Amino acid sequence: IADTHQAARALARYGAGQEVAAPGGQAVAVAPLPIAALEAGTEITVALGRAGLTTLGDLAQRPRPPLAARFGPDLVRRLARVLGEENTGITPRRAPPPCSAERHFAEPVLQVEQALATLGDLAGEAAQTLVRRGEGGRRFEAAFFRSDGEVRRLNVDTAQPLRDPKTIQRLFSERIDALTDPLDPGYGYDLIRLSVVTCEPLGTVQRSLDAREIDEADVDALIDRLAIRFGRQAVRQAVPVATHIPERAARAVPAGEAPLKAADWPASADRPRRPIHLFERPEAIEALAEIPDGPPLKFRWRHVLHAVARAEGPERIAPEWWRDGDAPTRDYYCVENERGHRFWVFREGLYHETAHPPRWFLHGLFA
Repeated sequence: IADTHQAARALARYGAGQEVAAPGGQAVAVAPLPIAALEAGTEITVALGRAGLTTLGDLAQRPRPPLAARFGPDLVRRLARVLGEENTGITPRRAPPPCSAERHFAEPVLQVEQALATLGDLAGEAAQTLVRRGEGGRRFEAAFFRSDGEVRRLNVDTAQPLRDPKTIQRLFSERIDALTDPLDPGYGYDLIRLSVVTCEPLGTVQRSLDAREIDEADVDALIDRLAIRFGRQAVRQAVPVATHIPERAARAVPAGEAPLKAADWPASADRPRRPIHLFERPEAIEALAEIPDGPPLKFRWRHVLHAVARAEGPERIAPEWWRDGDAPTRDYYCVENERGHRFWVFREGLYHETAHPPRWFLHGLFA
């Protein structure tokens, strides 16, 4: 570990137990290393050894012009990089965004409100490009270039593809209000750029008879506002998972990360296949069944006895053998008590499978 990758390579290969250089102390750390650590070639290494220069510290004390004249400028460059005098670290280039708009100012902008108004104008220009492409933005970046060279970048993520300029401006306004480090114009901004970093297809918007957008847009706007205030990880939605184990059939992800379709969730025409409220962990119950493999006639849950009036099932769910090993099989029943309350219960294990009697659990409530 060192300030430059040349020094880190030299310490790793020739350090002999000292492979970490303190920040700013690279020259001292590499001084005891042999000349071979420069990797300047066998001929130059042998010539420096014959001249009495056996370590990098010996070479660093010599004037650079005579070394360059005798052994070439490449040796001097290698020495400077190993000593930390020259850093050749790679600065990656930012990929150009799919869509962007920017505004230059002859006089620097000193007010944050004026910068926000400029963002609204830039959002309008970007929206025209997005409309022609049939796309909307999912991630926007506003870059504020100060006249002293400092650049401040702010990102806004949306739940659904968006290209409405007023909404984009409002989201950035709330993003700025939520900053712990306030936006400081300093001597003013001479350039403001709005980039649409991530784009997705966006068709025409369905409107009602009074020319207003459908209600789903209001939900998306609420998700965006909450995400800006509390962070994208704090606003979550459930997405389906390809598994038949009920408690694993859904997982929570940041809202808008995985757009859902109505067909993504399994449904039934007569009743929901899964209860409205599914317990995170099934709760044990005491059940009495008329026959060993039949539905329960009565069960006690949380010290309350329920008499079963109707029952549907069973729905047999086998364990995932690649994950659960020898976990017992479950038989699920939808049962209704005498008061019309519906429960989702299951028997864990079959009588002919295990030596121990099966156990009953309550996994969810339909209503």
